[in-house]
Amino acid sequence: MKFLRLLSLALILCSTALQAAELPNHPDTLRILAVGNSFSDDATTWLPDLLEGAGIHNVIVARLFIGGCNLERHCREYENRTPNYKYYKSTGNEWVTVSKQATILDGIEDEPWDIITMQQSSPLCGVPDSYDPWTERLAGIIRKHCSNPDVVLVWHQTWAYSRSSTHRAYPTYGNNQMIMYNKILECTDNLCGRFDFATVIPSGTAVQNARWSHVIFDGKDLTRDGYHLNKGYTRYLAACTWFEALIRPIIGKGVMGNPFRMQETEYEIDAKTARRLQRIAVKTVRENRWK
Repeated sequence: MKFLRLLSLALILCSTALQAAELPNHPDTLRILAVGNSFSDDATTWLPDLLEGAGIHNVIVARLFIGGCNLERHCREYENRTPNYKYYKSTGNEWVTVSKQATILDGIEDEPWDIITMQQSSPLCGVPDSYDPWTERLAGIIRKHCSNPDVVLVWHQTWAYSRSSTHRAYPTYGNNQMIMYNKILECTDNLCGRFDFATVIPSGTAVQNARWSHVIFDGKDLTRDGYHLNKGYTRYLAACTWFEALIRPIIGKGVMGNPFRMQETEYEIDAKTARRLQRIAVKTVRENRWK
């Protein structure tokens, strides 16, 4: 009987831990940190501008990254306290360079973050064995050093390479975009079955949905080099996906109808294209299989 009581208690504690991973509810200030690599840099570039377009001024967004950094390297960087990160931060809907020689703790300890996002590097994003034990270790580092005891972790799902990519890791996936994309889905399914992420930002699925949308991108490559996002409309799409996945459920404003279209930049898009990209982001997040 004592064993059964202990087992019941363990199950309750486990259930509580899983239920605790929920997005914040209308905080006075929302603080989001992306720990990643160049793909998180791509995905968040236009996010402060979308916040400005929505009239939202109480969100702090930061990106802490090393190009090509995978989960294992983040953990090694922590162990060695090496200043190899670039750290950018937006407190007034405009990116400011904090440091180009930051450590991982410079970012994690900088604010009482409400949300910290994690992701795998693109060569390994569809390789199941690459996630262990590094996902759990990085999550532990974040929880140990973030001053907000209620910080929640969010997984950023990245995208497959273009069909014609020459990336050295592409042969891992048979040089096949759909194989790579499906492997990313499998790995995300596996992660979400084992870790209590509050949600997944489905950037990879949004990009794939755009690739399948012949009305908008018929024959166009959505990357600038076979793997990094186009600096205009595809980065815009990814930022819309972040907005819809995080800002809408927390603050209550969605991205649909946002007036920001990268005006006064070389990447400006027309209103019709902006609406179509916003619609893809909204549909992708609404159908998010990891909610």
